[in-house]
Amino acid sequence: MGILEKIAEIEREISRTQKNKATEYHLGLLKAKLAKYRAQLLEPSKSAGAKGEGFDVMKSGDARVALIGFPSVGKSTFLSLMTKTESEAASYEFTTLTCIPGVIEYKGANIQLLDLPGIIEGAAQGKGRGRQVIAVARTADVVIMMLDATKGDVQRELLEKELESVGIRLNRPKPNIYFKPKKGGGLSYNSTVPLTQCSEKLVQLILHEYKIFNAEVLFREDCSPDDFIDVIVGNRVYMPCLYVYNKVDQISIEEVDRLAHRPNSVVISCGMKLNLDYLLEQLWEYLALICIYTKKRGERPDFGDPIIMRRAASVKHVCHRIHRTLASQFKYALVWGTSTKYSPQRVGLTHIMEHEDVIQIVKK
Repeated sequence: MGILEKIAEIEREISRTQKNKATEYHLGLLKAKLAKYRAQLLEPSKSAGAKGEGFDVMKSGDARVALIGFPSVGKSTFLSLMTKTESEAASYEFTTLTCIPGVIEYKGANIQLLDLPGIIEGAAQGKGRGRQVIAVARTADVVIMMLDATKGDVQRELLEKELESVGIRLNRPKPNIYFKPKKGGGLSYNSTVPLTQCSEKLVQLILHEYKIFNAEVLFREDCSPDDFIDVIVGNRVYMPCLYVYNKVDQISIEEVDRLAHRPNSVVISCGMKLNLDYLLEQLWEYLALICIYTKKRGERPDFGDPIIMRRAASVKHVCHRIHRTLASQFKYALVWGTSTKYSPQRVGLTHIMEHEDVIQIVKK
């Protein structure tokens, strides 16, 4: 019995098992087995086949955005509209067969946009070029899930299921569980909140499935067995996702309104170039980028070439971005902008910068 058959068998068992108090241990064990088999499925095969066309693209720019979706939803058209890269677009499926990078220039930042080949159902099991597409998506800062507005919610559910099965968790925070395997001493289990979904016995059963008999476990929030399995496996990626519904010019205004009011969703039309500027604004928010301008003593700030940083970046991060030795020679900095009480304010290395602040660094 191959791994795929074992996975299918466990999924069938889970779907036909009723969820109640009596079956929670059985379900927890099944989920642990399922996660283990899926991890084996994603491991690269030992025998190296013939080398094909390179798929992954070197990371460049200030942030990376992966564009995923089913074939013929308008990903290539979107890439051509947003960047200077021409991606072949046609009315037949699977026009794009490899990863095509482009660069969005927005607010002084260079955002790398990757047009990935269309995902098909069963991509997580390696159908199509599913595994490679998903591997590249794991390296992105934000996922744009391109959906066909005329197809309803079917595509979204299928794609979420594919990404979920390979350990990509969309728009979800990391579970607040402390877990550390030990050499001996058995299981040390604790929680700071009342738990309604996990018990010590269930945690022990799941750990035994992974052949872990000595560990420290501390639940800091009420998490499900799935969350605990994610923490044990440890290779899960938690990333923001923007659901982009294309082709809204082909559906009713009521349906457009319904889709636009869904959380983390934006409606656009690549054919009629509708709402693309709002999508860029949302993307900037999801990437959590800020612009910081530098200033030399006695001169005006340089507004032409901002330093692009992540939100909550400190003065120390700015120093490292300018030059790696600058932080060691740092005396103080003068900052103008919304992060200060008055302008200019003299600050140290730990001061947190905000969008469009101006900084002047004084060395020892």
